[in-house]
Amino acid sequence: MQDISWDDREPFRAGLTSGQEAVLDELPGATVYHLAIDITDPHQLVGEMEARYTNQESVTLDELVLHLFPQHLGGDLAVSDVRVDGRSVASAIEDGILRVYLDQPLQPGEQTVLSLSFVTTVPGEESTKYKVLAYADDILALAHFYPMFAVFDDEGWHTLPSPDHGDETFSDMSFYLVDVFSPADQVLVASGVAISGEGDPSHKRTRFAAGPMRDFYLVASNRFEEIQQQVGSITVNSYAPAELMDAARLALDTTAFAVESYGERYGPYPYAELDVVSTPTDALGIEYPGVFANAIRIYDLQDGTSSTLPNSVLIESTSAHEAAHQWFYGLVGSDQLGEPWLDESLTQYATWRYYVDRYGERNAQPFADSLQGRWDRAGNPDMPIGLPAADYNGQDYSAIIYGRGPLFLDELADQMGQEVFDTFLRDYSEQYRWRIATAADFMALAEAHCNCDLSQLFEENVFGR
Repeated sequence: MQDISWDDREPFRAGLTSGQEAVLDELPGATVYHLAIDITDPHQLVGEMEARYTNQESVTLDELVLHLFPQHLGGDLAVSDVRVDGRSVASAIEDGILRVYLDQPLQPGEQTVLSLSFVTTVPGEESTKYKVLAYADDILALAHFYPMFAVFDDEGWHTLPSPDHGDETFSDMSFYLVDVFSPADQVLVASGVAISGEGDPSHKRTRFAAGPMRDFYLVASNRFEEIQQQVGSITVNSYAPAELMDAARLALDTTAFAVESYGERYGPYPYAELDVVSTPTDALGIEYPGVFANAIRIYDLQDGTSSTLPNSVLIESTSAHEAAHQWFYGLVGSDQLGEPWLDESLTQYATWRYYVDRYGERNAQPFADSLQGRWDRAGNPDMPIGLPAADYNGQDYSAIIYGRGPLFLDELADQMGQEVFDTFLRDYSEQYRWRIATAADFMALAEAHCNCDLSQLFEENVFGR
C-alpha cells in the first residue's frame, strides 16, 4: 500500500526538532502503521491499513488484539479482508474489540504484518463521548477512527472499555504514515507533519508522517483559516473559522507561551509542529499527539457560555491544559483508564505552573482556588486520586482527578521542597520520555529525589489503602 519500507524512519525526521532525531534509532519494536483513507464522504470514510506489529513481551502470542473505538463513540468501524503476512486468517469482533487469530504463534521478538480494509461511520450531532468523532458545523473530527492495537504487557491485553467520562485510549508509541484523499477545499489538521501532496481542482492527496506518537488524529474543514507563531524551532499553528480568529490568536498566544514554559520545566517539546484546532467537541478541550482540539463554542469572545467564566478565560486555561498534555500523555505515557491521575492531575498541576510562570504566584492564585472549588462543589468526596476512571462517577471524577489531584501534588511539593520537587518532575519527564510510567514509578522516583519516605502520604491520598 505504501512505497516506504517498514524500517525506513527518514520520513519521520521532518516532524522532529533538531536534537530530537535520535529517537528514530530507538523504539525498535514500535508498531508501524501505514494508512490510506478517503474522507470525500465525511459521514463514511473508507480506508486500508497495513501495520507491522512486534511481540515485545516474553510470552508467545496466538492472537492480535485491536480496539475499534468508533463502536463506542456513536459510530461504527467495520473491517474486512483481514490478512496476516498476506494470508487470510480468522478474526472476530465483540464489544468493540477485534481479535485476529494467528496461524503461527508470534514468538518474543518476532514481527508480523497485519493488513485489512475498513469503513468508519462518522456520527453527527448524535456522537457520544465528548463528540471526539463527529461531523458537525462543517468540521470533520476524526479521533481513533482506525483499528488500533491494544497495549499488551504483564497484565495481558488491555481491552476494557472506558467509562462515559475520562479518556478513551491507553496506547504505546507508534509510527504513522497516513495518506489522506480529500476534497481540494479541505484544510487538514493532523498529528505529525505533511510530507507530500498532489491533487487537481477537485481533490487532493496528502501524506502525513507522525511518530513516535501514541495516536493519529485528523480534523478537516473548508471553514478553517490558519495563523502561526514560531517558538524556537517549533511552529505553533492555530485553526478556526474566519469569524473566530480573535479567539484563535488567543489560543495561539497561550500555546506558544506554554510550549516555552513547559519545555524549560519538563524537557523540550520534540516535534516540529503543535496544532491548536477548534472543533464541535462537547469537552472544553481534548488532547492528541502533536495537536489538540478546543471547543468551538468558547471561541466567540463576544458571547458567554454556561460557565460563569468569560470565554477568553476558558480559552487560556483550556489551551494551557491541553498543551501540557503533550508532556503528560504524549511524551510520558500512562494508563489513562487505570491511573488517570498520572495523566490529568499532573496536567492540571502543570497548568497551575503555567499561570505562575506567566503571571506570578499571586496572580496565579485564582487558578489554584478553582482547583479547591472544583473539589468543594462535589462535597469534598474522601476518595483517593489513584482509582481507575470507572470507579468514579462523573462528578467525583472531575472533583478528584482535576481538583484533589493537583492539590495533592502541591502538598507533595511542600513535603519534598519546591525546588527538589521541580527537579524530580523534570527527571520523571525525562526518564519516562517515550515510555509508560505507573504510580509506583512516580512514587519511587520522588522518594529517590527527596531521600525520604513518602509512603504514608501516597497511601492516604493516592492508593487509599
